[in-house]
Amino acid sequence: ALPIASLTKIWTALLVLERSELSDLVYVSSRAAAVEGSSIYLEQGQTYTVDYLVHGLMMQSGNDAAIALAEHVGGSVEGFVHLMNEKAKAYQLTQTTFTNPTGLHHEKHLSSAYDTAKMLQIAMQHDAFQKIASTKVFSQGMTWKNKHRLLHEDVGAIAGKTGYTKVASRTLATFFKREQKSFIVVTLNEGNDWYIHKELADYVDAHFEHDIIVKKGTYKINGISVFVDRPIELLLKKGDKPALRHLLVVSRHPDSNRAAWRVYEDNVLVASKLMTVQAR
Repeated sequence: ALPIASLTKIWTALLVLERSELSDLVYVSSRAAAVEGSSIYLEQGQTYTVDYLVHGLMMQSGNDAAIALAEHVGGSVEGFVHLMNEKAKAYQLTQTTFTNPTGLHHEKHLSSAYDTAKMLQIAMQHDAFQKIASTKVFSQGMTWKNKHRLLHEDVGAIAGKTGYTKVASRTLATFFKREQKSFIVVTLNEGNDWYIHKELADYVDAHFEHDIIVKKGTYKINGISVFVDRPIELLLKKGDKPALRHLLVVSRHPDSNRAAWRVYEDNVLVASKLMTVQAR
């Protein structure tokens, strides 16, 4: 596990969007306004919408936005960090520990390229996250240009997040879409990340093919009926036919209508999708 710097904000943004409305107003505390590092220059005592702050979080990597949102959703930064770790545990991000919502250096704040790629894959299933993480230019009183350079180039990069601290060095996550193929590239501690991401994307494009492993539709499993609204897809190396294991995880809470369909290869989680339980 390594420091991931501001790639942390992928998880921060997803948690915020799942637990608030875009129109919610967020109060900026002295702690948020004074946080070190990259900033969108929030003023203490002012209020801003969740929509504005999450754009600032993802596009400009605002640490002040991260703290303000964490306090709004978690009641405190510490409360929010607890939620981040609980969610990481639920998604079996076994190499990931969060100590803050920003990615500022802490010796125990660590993840891996694999876990970070999973975070982005999970987050991109959320419509509001996908829209914000894909925004190239945002204008609301001022204009922000997304710091992720590949989004502005014609290489198939549609979303992602940049990161940097002195200890972590450069970190980068990119969601690529090329024709039917969607895939994620993550590098940690890589100075030549823009070039490496394009090179790896070209490699995946040439050597992997798109395969639907669970079609859209309603499935009855052990007396439970679930609806898959979008197919579950994998990129498989050309010619490969791996043995896949499917697991349906249903909430015990009788009022919850959510379930997770997980797909494993050799006990490694390779796909995960949230879906609606229609009947038990």
